[in-house]
Amino acid sequence: MANSPQAKKRARQNERRFAVNKARRSRIRTHLRRVEEAIAGGDQAVAAEALKTAQPELMRGVTKGVLHKNTAARKMSRLASRVKAMGA
Repeated sequence: MANSPQAKKRARQNERRFAVNKARRSRIRTHLRRVEEAIAGGDQAVAAEALKTAQPELMRGVTKGVLHKNTAARKMSRLASRVKAMGA
């Protein structure tokens, strides 16, 4: 357990950051799930729209430090190629 005042403050801050980051991760996963469901549904227009709304969420996760830049880029790239392949 934290004993010094500084350690106690850090513990409080960590709890708050954990809650915020958890909500952000959940939001990102929800958007990614919507894209996956649209791809599974087979409607390219819906999938493209879902991807368009998911991309800013992913990049926001990067700027807020929830995701690594390359992780978000990889996820976007793979989803975009799957959506694009639906039209072919």
